[in-house]
Amino acid sequence: MSNTAFVTIGDLRKGRPAVSRAIEPAAASGCASSGGEGKASCGSSAGPDGMPAEIWAKVKDHPCYSEEAHHHYARMHVAVAPACNIQCNYCNRKYDCSNESRPGVVSQKLTPEQAVKKVVAVASAIPQMTVLGIAGPGDALANPRKTFHTFRGLQQRAPDIKLCLSTNGLALPEMVDEICQYNIDHVTITINMVDPEVGAKIYPWIFWDHRRVTGVEAATILHRQQMRGLEMLTARGVLTKINSVLIPGINDEHLIEVNREVKKRGAFLHNIMPLISEAEHGTAFGLTGQRGPTAQELKAVQDACMGGANLMRHCRQCRADAVGLLGEDRSDEFTLDRIEQMDVVYDLDKRRAYQARVESERQAQRAAKQLAIEAAAHDAAGAAADTMKLLVAVATEGQGRVNQHFGHATEFQIYEVSAREAVFVGHRRVDLYCQGGYGEDEQLPSIVSAINDCHAVLVAKIGACPRDELQAAGIEPVDAYAHEFIEHAALSWFADYRARVARGELHHQRRGDARIRQGAYTGGAEAAA
Repeated sequence: MSNTAFVTIGDLRKGRPAVSRAIEPAAASGCASSGGEGKASCGSSAGPDGMPAEIWAKVKDHPCYSEEAHHHYARMHVAVAPACNIQCNYCNRKYDCSNESRPGVVSQKLTPEQAVKKVVAVASAIPQMTVLGIAGPGDALANPRKTFHTFRGLQQRAPDIKLCLSTNGLALPEMVDEICQYNIDHVTITINMVDPEVGAKIYPWIFWDHRRVTGVEAATILHRQQMRGLEMLTARGVLTKINSVLIPGINDEHLIEVNREVKKRGAFLHNIMPLISEAEHGTAFGLTGQRGPTAQELKAVQDACMGGANLMRHCRQCRADAVGLLGEDRSDEFTLDRIEQMDVVYDLDKRRAYQARVESERQAQRAAKQLAIEAAAHDAAGAAADTMKLLVAVATEGQGRVNQHFGHATEFQIYEVSAREAVFVGHRRVDLYCQGGYGEDEQLPSIVSAINDCHAVLVAKIGACPRDELQAAGIEPVDAYAHEFIEHAALSWFADYRARVARGELHHQRRGDARIRQGAYTGGAEAAA
């Protein structure tokens, strides 16, 4: 344990300057294998000019390690690791379950041979699938034989696919050599604390040295193994992503210290994600009434960590058998019985040709974004315009475009837009409005509530009823930029909004995002107001 300064809720309320003074960000900058604090987070929007070439090669088509890539490339998980060596109060593994979207849930457990067969089938049908991860439903390294047997088969059958694994870190130090043997360049470690007193509230027990260990002793062992494993992976050049579950009242303040400590040890990304605590999932936290954070609380903690380890904000907390782009699940298309009926041909040349077209699309997206930034900067009028920042919600089906009907959205991507840039800052899950071809008006209040700190929502199309409801709530529905690249659309809308304010056609109103930018962390009804 370090003697890092502890950041309080009061510091969060004072905003990022107070937090920055408290955590003393390290001197490293930019996106490198040893972490960084560049202006653009690697997990958010950094491109080939924002990091060393050898690192960009590892992350450019990895949807979890590059926010830009997640618009274009798919990933899949194979459920070959059912056992776990720790118990988390937020986890309840479920098998043969298709109606929950959260970690630890699978419809089918697979043998390594079945997993390899499934990966080859998916990669043949989805040429933009570039990453295979083993993320459970237990812990990948608590099932080492099954995990590495799967990786061995994939190296032979699908050599172009990146290999990843997720772990709680308890068994990590003893497995680093084998991880490197299979050229696994990306490892995710779930680290929720660096103080065992905090950890004892999250982990009831671990299984260590052939016995069950509980309390602070268990959290102390887990912490030691996690830090040691992270340092060893960094020394071997493996990119590490740290997952942290934000649990209000338990580790919300503490995650700022976690961010600093993992950065010091070379973490490439830090993914702070919300606790999922609905009682029906049957987790200990869910059954005892522990609430999850609001979207505003989550963003406030993420913002408070800016300047430390690079942040990932586009995580979807995927199932252990997820298939497809982040935010979608196509696993039902690739059940074992369906794979048996598929004519599977692993055409590496076809996959590479498809991905080359994807890269051309990404270059066009970057060019459109740059043009919009230059136009916005040219049109900027006065200091007030330069400091204005707004949140906008975007309905997208992928490819980095505004290409989804409002009524078909199950989530909105959130961008913070200024005269100079449009930066991805998170996503908000919402209830589906269109069901069976008709709009469900009773869903509208919850959708509006989810994005009520946004000034606009960019969509491909929107009906009259939700349009009126959004306008009444002070959120501008915008379909004028349908099918344009997101950043270009957001910056173009912002320039138009600013011009209308300057002409006196509308009065600029500060919404909830102003409180968020100032680092407010109030929670509950106030945060959602």
